[in-house]
Amino acid sequence: MDRPTLALIAHDAKKEEMVTFARLNTAKLADYKLMATGTTGGRIGEACPDLNIIRLKSGPLGGDQQIGAMIAEGRLHGLIFFVDPLTPMPHDVDVKALMRLALVYDIPMALNRSTAEILLRSARLTGLATSSQTPEIAKNRS
Repeated sequence: MDRPTLALIAHDAKKEEMVTFARLNTAKLADYKLMATGTTGGRIGEACPDLNIIRLKSGPLGGDQQIGAMIAEGRLHGLIFFVDPLTPMPHDVDVKALMRLALVYDIPMALNRSTAEILLRSARLTGLATSSQTPEIAKNRS
């Protein structure tokens, strides 16, 4: 099986938090094929040059829809979207559509740093069968 594909998105007020998350989790993120909206992907790429990130369009210019299409086509295995709940977004309807697709297609989705860290340990994201007895897996890292 190919590496699972993970999308990374962050609202403007959360981009620095996403960069920090990527720095702290570079080894884990390297296990995934990474997609990111334009600006977020650029910021992560500058901070973590060892990560291979495919940059899509900026969110307001269609990057959210590109990721939504990947979900609908079954090409995305997980979504990490650091949402800013305190700032009105002019493209809020696009954000809601993306989140709706993740829910409809049952894609694991993290909306903040705590859930993103859990998502990276998820057996489901790595393609393993899960049950209440195996909710997470640990990978040996050297």
